[in-house]
Amino acid sequence: MIPIEYYLLLSAFMFCAGVVGVLVRRNAIVVFMCIELMLNSVNLTLITFSAYFGDPGGQILVFFVMVVAAAEAAVGLAIVISLFRNKQTVNIDDINILKW
Repeated sequence: MIPIEYYLLLSAFMFCAGVVGVLVRRNAIVVFMCIELMLNSVNLTLITFSAYFGDPGGQILVFFVMVVAAAEAAVGLAIVISLFRNKQTVNIDDINILKW
């Protein structure tokens, strides 16, 4: 049986990689993928603790996180497509449409 610490270390590594990706990368698509990576690391943590404690509440919460991730992906990609049609780029630094 695999110890719980391995799952939590993997989840922490995934979350840190997602945070670094959001802070460092300038491509909007890559930023959205890094946000999805962070949400998946939270899902892994919830499933790990749910299995460790024998409580299905964490697994139920994972479904809500998946719904939020799907909504974020749909809305985020729609915004990126709209911005690409207007500015011909998905680079976050080049998009200043929301500035005053």
